Amino acid sequence: MKNGARRCHVNIAASAWGWARQARETRMRRYVGCLLVIALGFSGVVPRAAAAALVQIRLPSGRQLSAELMLSDEERARGLMFRDTLPRDHAMLFVFEEADFQAFWMKNCRFPIDMVWLDAERRVVHVAESVPPCKRDPCPSYRPLRRALYVVEMNAGQARREKVRVGAVIEFTLPQ
Repeated sequence: MKNGARRCHVNIAASAWGWARQARETRMRRYVGCLLVIALGFSGVVPRAAAAALVQIRLPSGRQLSAELMLSDEERARGLMFRDTLPRDHAMLFVFEEADFQAFWMKNCRFPIDMVWLDAERRVVHVAESVPPCKRDPCPSYRPLRRALYVVEMNAGQARREKVRVGAVIEFTLPQ
């Protein structure tokens, strides 16, 4: 009987050990899966949950760009981070709830851009040209000299080519 009891104890222990090992393997698979999804998301392989709405903006030169609307805090925080390029006929339009000295930085951005701050009448109040990507912390912040309600980000050099300067107007209509 002692041998039978010992055999039963061994089988229970082996079973418990197998269950624990299986639980660890399951947790590890989930962990690796989550890391893979995060890595692919940052690489741009996995599409974003929802594509940003586009609006047409007309620059002072008359050229039109398709601008991605950045309306939520999450969208505004991400901006152009982790992107390799911005198509030449595209821009980003950041819309804020109230006019303020909206500060931007270039953390995790991969290419230089022009930043254009606009007041409530869509008049240019400040331009930062060819802002370089941040290479190391702490990243510098870029802010306007006057309060702004909107910020447009476009490819470096585009603001100058399209006659974007303080006092000029950038035209666009926001969706309802």
